[in-house]
Amino acid sequence: MSEDLKVVADLRESFGKGAARKLRAIGKIPAVLYGHGTEPQHLSLPGHQIALILRKSNAVLELDIAGTEQLALVKDVQKDPVRQIIEHIDLIVVRKGEKVTVDVFVQVEGESAPGTISNLENTTLSLEAEATHIPERIILNIDGLEDGAHILAKDVELPKGATLLTDPEALVVAISTPSGSDDEAEAPAAEEAAAE
Repeated sequence: MSEDLKVVADLRESFGKGAARKLRAIGKIPAVLYGHGTEPQHLSLPGHQIALILRKSNAVLELDIAGTEQLALVKDVQKDPVRQIIEHIDLIVVRKGEKVTVDVFVQVEGESAPGTISNLENTTLSLEAEATHIPERIILNIDGLEDGAHILAKDVELPKGATLLTDPEALVVAISTPSGSDDEAEAPAAEEAAAE
């Protein structure tokens, strides 16, 4: 596991909005760790380090809680809607080798055939993957695909060890030619202008 995902977490003794506000004021983020039948643990995490880690989706953290190491998957992040400050994080306990369900972003690379456009219909795919090997993104190459080409979820090459949970027939990318030319688009506008 990479060094940047190792996080020293402190156990929290005080709870509530006031306590959470005080934590955020000193650069910490309140969090709760739960799962696998364990008692929920209330933690405080280093704010700056967590903000950097959360830039990557489906981050698995290696927590050091009072000297005990614990793997945790970021389950939910609550942010202030205006200031975009992280207010709270929910973490779930994971174990090495355990499979987890995650949504992974789809990224399109390449250029479809000249005169065509690509429409990304599904921005994420649901996968089951090993907790310590969650892909950051799935890359689809659309180089040279012609009008009418479709890529379905079942056609996507998944990372080793991952299983597709999204409907295999779900449309991920469609290649099409934009309807109408510039001349046709200008004609109705000219008619409207004349009618006024």
